[in-house]
Amino acid sequence: MIQITLPDGSVREYEKNSTPMDVAKSISQGLARNVISANFNGTTVETKTPLTTDGNLTLYTFDQPEGKKAFWHSSAHVLAQAIQKLYPGVHLTIGPAIENGFYYDIDFGEHKVSENDFPKIEQKFLELARGKHEFNMREVSKADALAKYKEEGNPFKIELIENLTDGDITFCDHDDFTDLCRGGHIPNTGIIKAVKVMSAAGAYWRGDETKPQLTRIYGISFPKAKMLTEYLEILELAKQRDHRKLGKELELFTFSQKVGQGLPLWLPKGAALRQRLEDFLKQALKKGGYEMVVTPHIGQKDLYVTSGHYEKYGEDSFQPIKTPKMDEEFLLKPMNCPHHCEIYNFKPFSYKDLPKRYAEFGTVYRYEQSGELHGMTRVRSFTQDDAHIFCTPDQLKDEFKATIDLVLYVFSSLGFDDFTAQVSLRDPEKPEKYIGKDENWIKAEAAIIEAAEEKGLTTVVETGEAAFYGPKLDFMVKDALGRSWQLGTIQVDYNLPERFDLTYKGADNELHRPVMIHRAPFGSLERFIAVLLEHTGGNFPLWLMPEQVILLPISEKYQKYAEKVSKLLENSEIRTLIDDRNEKTGRKIRDAEVSKVPYMIIVGEKEENEESVSVRKHGEGDLGTFSITDFIELIKKEIAKTLVQF
Repeated sequence: MIQITLPDGSVREYEKNSTPMDVAKSISQGLARNVISANFNGTTVETKTPLTTDGNLTLYTFDQPEGKKAFWHSSAHVLAQAIQKLYPGVHLTIGPAIENGFYYDIDFGEHKVSENDFPKIEQKFLELARGKHEFNMREVSKADALAKYKEEGNPFKIELIENLTDGDITFCDHDDFTDLCRGGHIPNTGIIKAVKVMSAAGAYWRGDETKPQLTRIYGISFPKAKMLTEYLEILELAKQRDHRKLGKELELFTFSQKVGQGLPLWLPKGAALRQRLEDFLKQALKKGGYEMVVTPHIGQKDLYVTSGHYEKYGEDSFQPIKTPKMDEEFLLKPMNCPHHCEIYNFKPFSYKDLPKRYAEFGTVYRYEQSGELHGMTRVRSFTQDDAHIFCTPDQLKDEFKATIDLVLYVFSSLGFDDFTAQVSLRDPEKPEKYIGKDENWIKAEAAIIEAAEEKGLTTVVETGEAAFYGPKLDFMVKDALGRSWQLGTIQVDYNLPERFDLTYKGADNELHRPVMIHRAPFGSLERFIAVLLEHTGGNFPLWLMPEQVILLPISEKYQKYAEKVSKLLENSEIRTLIDDRNEKTGRKIRDAEVSKVPYMIIVGEKEENEESVSVRKHGEGDLGTFSITDFIELIKKEIAKTLVQF
C-alpha cells in the first residue's frame, strides 16, 4: 500500500500502482469525470500513470491553469495529426500550450496554408478527436528516435533529439500518430469538443532569424462547444476595446515609422491624460514622504556594469553611444535604479535620516525585437512611475506594507478591483540567473511573504519569476474581460546597495548597509494606460477623462450662453469643450457618444432663459434639466466616489 497526500492535507491509502484517476474515483464520480491531468511529487503525470511510492498528489480539471495546459498541449498533438493527414510530407517541429490555447510550428514545404484552409483543418481535427484515442507515453532510445525522424527526413526533430540524453527521450502515441514529447496529456482525444484555428504566422525555427522560417498555426480548444462560443464573443469585445484602436479614435497617441518602431508619440489629449495620472500619484507620494528627483536619459556604461544591468540586458539593449573621447561609452538608460543609488551616495546618512524615498517619472529604453512590439503594451521607450526606498532592515517590513497600501490606492481609484498578488521568488535550480548572497535572498523573500500576509493579500507563489537582483511582489490584475495583466510591482533588494557601496551610520556609530525597495504602482505609463483603455473601453473614471463635459448649442444664437456655462464649469475645474460646428444636434450627440465624453449639455432658448442646462450622460441618455450649480455638484459627487484622498 502507498500513502497519498492530497492538497487539503488529508492522507489516503491506496494499493501500489493505483493511478490518479483511481484516486479521483475514490473521492467522487463527479471529480473523476472532470479530472484531466495530475501532478505527483512536483512532476506532471497522466491520469493513468501508476503511482508506486508515497507522495503528494494534485488533480487538475480544465478550470485550473495546469489542467488547461494539459488540455491545450494534447490539442496541439491532434492539430499536428490533422495537418499531417491534410498535407502529406510536412515536417513537424514543436507545439506547446500557451496562455490562451496552443500553437504548432510546421515546415509546410510546397504546401500553402491560408485562412481559407482553417475550416477544413478544424473539421479534420474534430473528426480525429471524436475517435476518443488515448494518449500513451513510451520511452525510446536515442538511436531509435533518430532513426524514426531520419526516415521521415525531419531535420528539426533530429536537431532536438541530438541535444537530448539517451534514456530521457519519450514519445507520445495516440491513434496512428506519434510525436516527440515530454508528457502531460488528457486521458483521451474525445474530451476535446470544440476547436478554432485562430491564425497562421511566420516563425523562425527556435526564434533564430538565421534559421528556416516555419508556419506557426495558432489554435484554441475547449471541453464544451459553449465555452468556445463564449470565448469568441469575449475576443470580439476585446477587438472593440483594443487600446491601439481606441488610442487612435480618442486621439491619445500615435506611432511613426520615421521616428522608429516602438517609440510612442503622445498627442495633446494623451499627454494631458498622462499628466493627470502623474499629478494624481504625486499627491499621494507627497503624503507618503517621497521626494521627487530627475535623472538623465543616458548614463556611462560603467554605471550599468556596476549595477549588473549590462551583464543581464546589455546584448538586448540599444548599443553603446560613443563620444569623441577615446573609450568613452554611454548607454540609453535601461533602468532608473542605478541613478537613484548615486543620488543616495550624494552625502552620508545616519539611521535617523532613513528611510529616504526617491521618486521619478523616468523614461527608460529597451531594445525589444520588432516582432515582440505590440502597441503600448510592448514598446522600446517607456516611462516608469519609479521610486526607490532606502531604509534600515528594521524599517523594511513597515515600508513594504506602506508601499502595498499605495498600490491598492491606485487600483481602487482606477477601478481595478479583481487582482492577485504574486510572490515572485528566485529559481534555486538556476542560481546563474541572479546576483547576490543566498542569505540576502532568504531575508528578502521572507520580508515579502510576511508583509503580504499581514496586509491580508490573496497571494500565489511563482518560483523563477524574481528580478535578477531580488524577489518581488507583482500585482496580477484582471480586466473587465477576465484577462490577466501584470501591473504594479514591489521589489526588495539587498544587492544593489552592496554593488554601489551604499551605507548609513547606525546608532552604534558604525557603517551599515541599507535595504533598497524598488516600486512602481503603474509599472509604466504606456502599458498602464493601454490596460486601462481596454479595461474601461475608453470610459475612464470621470476624474481622468480628457473632456468631462461637452456643450452642444442647438444653434449659433446660443454660442455666448454656451461660453458662459463653459467658463463657470472651468472655474470649478471641470474640463469642458464646446461643439460649435454647424451640425444638427443629433449628429453632435452621436459624435460625443463615439468620443466617450461622459456628459453632454444641450443649450438653447429654454436653458438660456432659465439659466439652466439639459444634461445627457454617455451610454445612459437624458438626465433632465439642472441648474448650473446643481450640475457642478453632480460632477463633483461622481468624482468623489472614485477619487478618494490617500
